[in-house]
Amino acid sequence: MKYQQLDRSQLKIKPLSERVNKVQIARDHVALDVVPRPFSRADKEILHRLLERIDKARKAEKSIMLTFGAHAIKNGLAPVLINLMERGWVTHLATNGAGIIHDWEFAYQGESSENVQKYLQEGQFGIWHETGFFINLAIIVGAYQGLGYGESVGALIENEGLNIPSQAFLLDFIGTSVNEAPSKAAAAADLLHTIRVDALDEGFMSVPHPYKRYSAQAAAYRLGVGFTGHPMIGHDIIYNHPTNLGAAIGRCAQTDYLRFAHQVSNLEDGVYLSIGSAVMSPMVFEKSLSMAQNLKLQKNQSIKNHYMLVVDLAQSQWNWSEDGEPPMDNPAYYLRYCKTFSRMGGQMDYLCADNRDVLLHLSQNL
Repeated sequence: MKYQQLDRSQLKIKPLSERVNKVQIARDHVALDVVPRPFSRADKEILHRLLERIDKARKAEKSIMLTFGAHAIKNGLAPVLINLMERGWVTHLATNGAGIIHDWEFAYQGESSENVQKYLQEGQFGIWHETGFFINLAIIVGAYQGLGYGESVGALIENEGLNIPSQAFLLDFIGTSVNEAPSKAAAAADLLHTIRVDALDEGFMSVPHPYKRYSAQAAAYRLGVGFTGHPMIGHDIIYNHPTNLGAAIGRCAQTDYLRFAHQVSNLEDGVYLSIGSAVMSPMVFEKSLSMAQNLKLQKNQSIKNHYMLVVDLAQSQWNWSEDGEPPMDNPAYYLRYCKTFSRMGGQMDYLCADNRDVLLHLSQNL
């Protein structure tokens, strides 16, 4: 049986400037002095515990990890994230592929968030040139340079461009490194392929980002703070563009996964904050923690005194911190992220709250 693939080169790809967006970052960003909505007494106790644990973790030079879904970026929270990074209150940030994209689109054009229903009916959802081309190209270049997923896009934004090597240089590099460093040679071959297919000129490719002050990825790159992207093939609109190369995605995403896991290995007495990420954060965390525990136990050590706060909008009547995992006939059992984190040892709290209010509270009270 011969399997067929869809030919992305035949897509009618429109310029990003033709897309109508719902969010304008200069208008809709969350300012640092916005007063968050009041919390209940019980929620205040959780937030106070979070502040204390973060303060202790920083003094002990332990990991303070902030993971979030794409809505934290779409909601205009990048200035708050940047403020936390600049003041040294987080050691690592992580998001999914959509969070990477919204952050880049805000930096590039000041707008993001298309009308999915409208453009899907028109056969145009996610099929925009600049988003697909520049993000994919940044990742292909980044894979060749040994960068991570978030780092590659952050470098594009902060540097406002990409360095494109010559075809002759890449050919020589592939020939001399294929035996000793075949993975590097393969990444160089991917870049060479892209340069030829897209007829790219060598040298610095200028890509202005007039709104880069709103980019959390650019700030992380500038400040040297880890910002990792954890994508899934087919989940994001950049896969609709013919410049997309799965191998480059895999190389950069694997780098970020191992960087994420390295931070988890320093999580004893540290803090893990998961905001609005129902799938990426719990899934990546549990595998990373397993590897970290494996290595610690070989040294007669363990990670058991970490603090985890899970934040989302879903109501939960189950007391996860006191009652453990609910039985399978209880609806709370299917609150996937709480179930996952409740199995991860340490101490876990769940907070039903808007991501804006929680992050503003952190920024204003740490």
